[in-house]
Amino acid sequence: MPTRPAAFASIILNCLLAAALADDVAVEPLGPMLAAPRSELIPVVSRWSNDARGMDGARRVDSWPSARGRELAYAQAWAARLREVDFEALSPEGKIDYLLLANDLRSTAETQPFALQRDASVASFVPFAKSIETLDEARFKLAPVDPEGAAAKLSEIRKQAEELRKSIAERKKEDKLKPELAYRALEQVSANRQALERWFRHYEGFDPLFSWWCREPQRKADEALGELVKALREASGLSAEPKPGDDRQPPLGSPIGSEELAVLLRGEMIAYSPEELIAIAEREFEWCKAERRRAASELGCGDDWKAAMEKIKGDVVRPGEQDRAVRDLVAETLAFLDQHDLVTVPKLARENWTLDPTPPENQKTSPYFFYSPGANTVGMAYAGEKQDLDGKRSAMRSNNVHFTKNAALHELIPGHHLQSFSMARHNAHRRPFGTPFWMEGWSLYWEMLAWDLGFPKTPADRLGFLFWRSHRCARVVFSLKYHLGKMTADQAIDYLVNEVGHERAAAEGEVRRSLAGGYGPLYQAAYMIGGLQFRALHRELVDSGKMTNREFHDRILQGGSMTVEMVRARLTGQSLTRDHKPSWKFAGEAVPIVGASIP
Repeated sequence: MPTRPAAFASIILNCLLAAALADDVAVEPLGPMLAAPRSELIPVVSRWSNDARGMDGARRVDSWPSARGRELAYAQAWAARLREVDFEALSPEGKIDYLLLANDLRSTAETQPFALQRDASVASFVPFAKSIETLDEARFKLAPVDPEGAAAKLSEIRKQAEELRKSIAERKKEDKLKPELAYRALEQVSANRQALERWFRHYEGFDPLFSWWCREPQRKADEALGELVKALREASGLSAEPKPGDDRQPPLGSPIGSEELAVLLRGEMIAYSPEELIAIAEREFEWCKAERRRAASELGCGDDWKAAMEKIKGDVVRPGEQDRAVRDLVAETLAFLDQHDLVTVPKLARENWTLDPTPPENQKTSPYFFYSPGANTVGMAYAGEKQDLDGKRSAMRSNNVHFTKNAALHELIPGHHLQSFSMARHNAHRRPFGTPFWMEGWSLYWEMLAWDLGFPKTPADRLGFLFWRSHRCARVVFSLKYHLGKMTADQAIDYLVNEVGHERAAAEGEVRRSLAGGYGPLYQAAYMIGGLQFRALHRELVDSGKMTNREFHDRILQGGSMTVEMVRARLTGQSLTRDHKPSWKFAGEAVPIVGASIP
């Protein structure tokens, strides 16, 4: 019986597809995966992380007492259960998980007083928070709603917001309201306004009697809260109405002080004080400055590194060609990694990423390349058609050929893209223990290692690498000094322009993002400090001959995300105890304090 045309075509198509896949798809052997040691605490950590996500869903506004109380009670209850585990009976991987979980729970409890203190500092700006919390709590518990009573509460919220707006105007006129406090209050008022809107939408139209009583009071309450938001924005130094891409918006944040910084450092298992970390960064900066002068001399600029920086900033790709330039950089980087046998890069990891241009308005906070893990995408900041002339020139100069030299290295492979790829496939239960000292420190470490192995070959490329390395040093200095009350946001911008070589618009974006972009207070310091941790560990294990480069890097990625002190414990087989405390002096025992001469 002759084969029908449709069936025959299907057979041919399947054969062609199978042949193509044979060449294009590679699946790694499963033996190593099955043989890898596993932690007994995987189900415990997974249960905790799922419970934590459930708790987040119940916390409508972080500053509400019910939310703070539930978070603390949850951490304390889990800590008590964890102490029931026989630590000594655990495997090395189990002990790592135990200590990571215990550290997270302890940090949650230790940071609560500071959060409560911040809440109290702006409580007078949200006198309506308790009413909104009560309304929303009833909604969450599906309790019967009293429409007339709810309307009365909405009217009271409106009155409180109107009175508060008038008092803010008076305080601002008398210069009695600091911008930082106004900004913190703005965040709280905005969060409560959004919660009230969610509450109203739950009932509107569903309960006719509720709509009859509450629609107009809700409109007036929301209008009053909106006017209060505008007043607080102006008191913060912002424009009354948010304007995308408005580069006049000042960078704002809330300094937290030395005591809370010390608590956060304990949570990251960093055995140094903020002042010591600043000294470490300044010491590293001195090395960068010497190397910058050397590169400047080779470029014919004497020791004038700023003139050399200006020279290389003019080396840009034409509009429309930036994506191809990045593609070529990735190919060069992969060839470099393979040549030196540095790390395993699965075939799929080499392929499943893409580029996405950063809109001009977003470049106010993201003026350079950045990686989005969930989308496997690198945000590509470059000149856009709708930017004005100065904006286009600034974007092109900030993302010149030599500054971009390490973009593939840091953001893609072996940096964030390879990290994210590995985190999803090795010890994925440890993702909740993520820390910027591991995430950003790893990528910065690769910039250091690439430098040591001669990846930046020309003086111009070396200067591009030094720009970023200097920037990471500066991030430690300005972010920690800001939170210690020793540097303002404006001083931080000047510092980046004068000492690192940023375009002013890019420096403003960096500081704005660092202080008010949703990052933790230690995030900016984590690049250089985490990089130095990995660098010290490399010297301990690879330079000593105990591991090869590939084995060292693969084992770090296979371990999953964690504090770098625990990475070291895992790789060295360190004997751990239940009450482990951070002690690793990765930068050397003798660290000069701020103000001392740095060798």
